[in-house]
Amino acid sequence: MLSSVPLGKKCGMRVSNLCLGTMNFGEPGRGHQGDWTLPEDQARPIFKTAFDNGLYFFDCANVYGLGASERVVGKILSSMFQRDEYVLATKVAIPMGPGPNQGGLSRKHIFEGVDASLSRLGHDYVDHLVIHRHPHGVRGQTSVPIEETLEALHDVVKAGKVLYLGASSMFAWQFAELQLTARAHGWTEFVSMQNHYNLIYREEEREMNPYCSSTGIALTPWSPLARGILAGSYRGGFSGGSTSRSSGRDRIRTESLYRGDADFKIADRVAETAEKYGKKPAQIAIAWLLSKPEITSPIVGVSRVSQLEELVEASAIDLSDEDVEYLEELYRPVENLLSIGTS
Repeated sequence: MLSSVPLGKKCGMRVSNLCLGTMNFGEPGRGHQGDWTLPEDQARPIFKTAFDNGLYFFDCANVYGLGASERVVGKILSSMFQRDEYVLATKVAIPMGPGPNQGGLSRKHIFEGVDASLSRLGHDYVDHLVIHRHPHGVRGQTSVPIEETLEALHDVVKAGKVLYLGASSMFAWQFAELQLTARAHGWTEFVSMQNHYNLIYREEEREMNPYCSSTGIALTPWSPLARGILAGSYRGGFSGGSTSRSSGRDRIRTESLYRGDADFKIADRVAETAEKYGKKPAQIAIAWLLSKPEITSPIVGVSRVSQLEELVEASAIDLSDEDVEYLEELYRPVENLLSIGTS
């Protein structure tokens, strides 16, 4: 059974210490993850298992399945649970269509995007709205003045459509600037950072993680299993994809994110440590993240009930200091993905 933890020190809401990512729930064939998407009937047992194990924090985004994920997730949650029993997050920023105002973080798109998400979800409000990138970091979109973005976000909170704000994947200086600007104007500040952090991508340990830890911001890292690499889905190299996701279109995205010379050697150590503990590699990768006191709730993605049950069990694994050191030993600095615009 998972634990309930505060969503950082700037927020009174509590969340489970694992969050279920919902990118792969929706309409098969629709969106960039369409070749490994689960429809509603296959997703329902996963949500039930999540709730049965104390996982009640769910992370969605408008762009997942171009809206299909929100429709499925909203329907499942509304039909299975009471509204005050779960915490629902969604995101805004990534373009939802080819139009010049269908993406980004302008006041127009934030207002229209939030209303569209609520309509698809079938909810009056979301607990947590996350900006999917910095206002100047949405590929192909105009760099919106940060004051425009922050005031619009404040207004959707004051309108009761959103309870708390979060951000995702940007430079630490950019996040600090957003927070300080919001504070200076009396606007709603962010309570969480959803950043890219796992055993083979640890650049966030330089600035973002310490900044969030020191200022009470919750860290809810995405891709804790490095898109399957740390779970053994690639069998030693990108040519060895063993799942529908790792052998499909998603492999291109994975290759763009993970470029370190030691990536698969680290994955081998994860597998070796898993054997030592009598666990699965994915469980060790999650246990490593949860051993970091600054981490609040890693966002995990699963396609089977058994995978979720295993990740829940990972929360009870206590890695020794020696094993943590062994898992971390091979890491060498890699190019910060934000600097080349691919995170």
